[in-house]
Amino acid sequence: MTELKMAPFGTMPGGDRIELYTLTNARGTRAAITTYGARLVSFERLVDGKPLDIVLGYDCGEDYVADRACMGAIVGRHANRIAGGRVTIAGHPYQLELNTGSKKQNHIHGGSKGLHYHLWTAEIAGGGAAFTTVSPDGEGGYPGNFKVRVTYRLTDDDALIISYRAVSDADTICNLTNHTYFNLEGATADTVLDHTAEIYADAFTWADAESLPDGRILPVVGTPMDFTEPHRIGERIDADYDQLRMAGGYDHNWVLRGDFAPEPYSHLKKAARITSKKSGLALSCYTTQIGMQFYTGNFLGKTPVVGKGGKEFARRSGFCLETQFFPNAPANPHFPQPLLKMDEVWEAETVYHLEDL
Repeated sequence: MTELKMAPFGTMPGGDRIELYTLTNARGTRAAITTYGARLVSFERLVDGKPLDIVLGYDCGEDYVADRACMGAIVGRHANRIAGGRVTIAGHPYQLELNTGSKKQNHIHGGSKGLHYHLWTAEIAGGGAAFTTVSPDGEGGYPGNFKVRVTYRLTDDDALIISYRAVSDADTICNLTNHTYFNLEGATADTVLDHTAEIYADAFTWADAESLPDGRILPVVGTPMDFTEPHRIGERIDADYDQLRMAGGYDHNWVLRGDFAPEPYSHLKKAARITSKKSGLALSCYTTQIGMQFYTGNFLGKTPVVGKGGKEFARRSGFCLETQFFPNAPANPHFPQPLLKMDEVWEAETVYHLEDL
């Protein structure tokens, strides 16, 4: 049975308290989530009798407030990028906030007041910790008062289950994900290049130099994007291949095949499995979503930022498995569209299952 505890974690600039909720299972595995951005702060397991935290992040809430890398965050209303910030909903055009791109000409992660910048309300519910917030009508340019509830649960077999629920009082956009940076060798390890990755996808969405898909869905076969069999992350990351050159490494959306996850998660599809021989750990990702952004932290370390234990983040020191709709779907009508109709309920689930190799 999971034990839940709440503790103070810091203070917002306006004086509101930031809290930390820690889930501990019967094996001593722990996951901690803060009310600031509903962010996963740690995922800690005993390895050789010692706790190993596999989540990059910070030691206090104030550092998360200053963070600009979405460490551990729930991001939205629209995770990832939209070209020109242009969307059409129910025949009405909307201009979203422009907050990314070489000339700040595109939209990403809901804008400067996206969900990862919200101070969420939390409660112990359903065997886990449930976090709620409201994105008001017009925030980031989106229509509708958008209510979100995200619940984190930790099972006794070391699976962290993230359940999403959203509803709006007007037609709007809904594409939420979790933006945790993992490193199976520990939160202060230097690189993930020696990790091995397997991604359950035969295709990916081609993206330009601004990381915007143009509508093409290409086969991975014969390219460095092929992780249908396990490959070391660093094996081909600097290959002379347009996708890797433009992104500085892996930062792309894979189109999930829909392979069934093992029991008791067979209602989900396999997304990825990442392993580390050094730590002897494997992290499997299962989801209801159709796509997954695999990001290798190519921009970490671009400016000096100190994380847990006084360690500066280094380039490619973490990987993200961001389950999602395809990026830039509003500009590509043949992609599945992240539209949420008024008063309809959107639900999704993603599982990060930590295991021994």
